[in-house]
Amino acid sequence: MKFTEKMSNKLNELLEKNYDAEKGYKKAAEKVDNTKLKQFFNEQAQKRYDFGHEIKTEIKNYGETPDKGGSTTGALHRTWMDIETAFSSNNEETILEEVQKGEKAAVEEYNEVIKDTTLPPTTQQILTKQRDTIQNAWQSAKNFEAVVS
Repeated sequence: MKFTEKMSNKLNELLEKNYDAEKGYKKAAEKVDNTKLKQFFNEQAQKRYDFGHEIKTEIKNYGETPDKGGSTTGALHRTWMDIETAFSSNNEETILEEVQKGEKAAVEEYNEVIKDTTLPPTTQQILTKQRDTIQNAWQSAKNFEAVVS
């Protein structure tokens, strides 16, 4: 099965958004003092890095070219860009709120791609696993918010 151009574009968008989330999590880890929160953010950054590589491999497996990484076009991942504002305050609760917004948007974007019936089964399995991990991170961020507020 060959990816359609539309499917390749959707996967490249997910790839870019994972790069953005990785950068956002790394920056969040630098800005917080809470050790457990810092560890959580670093773990999530690593997961998003790994997700990006899984998606890149999947794109290559179907003969397409993955984007180089990071949002540099008009398709910037706006929800992770909002986290910049949160960083200026260095407020852990505000940072967690922005993380939750980013993860909620990511889950919605993954759901859009996963529901495509032309998606190869292997790709669907990879994306479903990633989406479920992101949902867990979203819930963990909510749980942390209750602790730091």
